[in-house]
Amino acid sequence: MDNERRRFARFQACFPTKFKDTRDDFGYGVFLRDASANGVNILTKDRHFFNDRIALEVELPDGNDPLVLSGRVMWSKPTNESSMWDIGLKFDEVDFMKIQRIFKFTHTSN
Repeated sequence: MDNERRRFARFQACFPTKFKDTRDDFGYGVFLRDASANGVNILTKDRHFFNDRIALEVELPDGNDPLVLSGRVMWSKPTNESSMWDIGLKFDEVDFMKIQRIFKFTHTSN
């Protein structure tokens, strides 16, 4: 995706994640790679298609309940890794409080 079209800057965010309402352990089948106020990039073993609805639970090191993020698949492509998919998810609505919760545990270099 062209960075010039982004409304919000992305930042690297690697946290244990799972699909909401699944019994899979955090980080087993889906991995949060980066995030912005508008969406996230995930790596998963599960193939998803344009406009599929996805809800994620992200486990953060703050000791609180997992953060729930939901949205629609904007793009999906296979990776060089065996049976993995790189997926761009756009949130249904921008929630700065949720993104701030992720951002405070990331390390950015300026």
